[in-house]
Amino acid sequence: MNESDRDDGVSRRRVLECMTWASTGVLWTMTGGVPHSLGIIGEAAAQEARGLTFLQISDSHIGFDFKTPYPNSVGTLEEAIAKVNALPAKPAFMIHTGDISHLSLASQFDDADRIISQTRLDVHYVPGEHDFVDADRKLFLERYGRGTKGAGWYSFDANGVHFIGLVNVVDLKAGGLGNLVAEQLEWLEWRPIVEWLRATHTAQRRL
Repeated sequence: MNESDRDDGVSRRRVLECMTWASTGVLWTMTGGVPHSLGIIGEAAAQEARGLTFLQISDSHIGFDFKTPYPNSVGTLEEAIAKVNALPAKPAFMIHTGDISHLSLASQFDDADRIISQTRLDVHYVPGEHDFVDADRKLFLERYGRGTKGAGWYSFDANGVHFIGLVNVVDLKAGGLGNLVAEQLEWLEWRPIVEWLRATHTAQRRL
C-alpha cells in the first residue's frame, strides 16, 4: 500500500515530518504581551532577544528505540540541551510540552531528568499521551504534577506574564483526538475571577 492508498491522513512522510520535532527546542520572546518565536534553538542563537524569553522543548520520547526515523532519543535530547546551554542569553525558564518518555517508565523519566537538569533552568511540564501510559498516570504526576490540579493542569506567572498549562491527553478519543475534560474547563473558566480576587486581596493587605 502506498501513501495515496491511505485515507486516514497518515503517511510515512507525515510521520517523518512530525519526528523532526523530536527533542527540538524553540526560543520564544514576549514583548507587549505578545509571544514571538525566535526560531529553532540554532537559529535563535543568532537573534537578539528582547523582553521575557523562554524555551519550549517537546517530544523527547526517551525510550524510543526503533532504527528509523528516530534511532537515538537520548543522544538527540543531549544535543538539544547542549544547544540550550550555548545560548548567549539564558531564558527565564523552559517548558516541556509533552512526551518526555515513550512508555512512561521510571528509567525513561530518570534519563530525561538527568539530561534536562543540565540547563539549570526552572522547567515546567505538561504531559503527552506517552507520559500517561502507566496505570493512574502516577509516575508523571508524582514527578511533575506537584501543586497542579486534576490530571496536571496548572498556571504560573513569570515576569508579569500569566501562563496556563492544559492537559488534553486524559481521555483520548478515537483517532488520538485530545480532550480537555469538563473539570479542567470549569477550572479554566474560573481563572479570571480567582486571579481578580487574589489581586484584590493582595492590594487590600497593602493598604
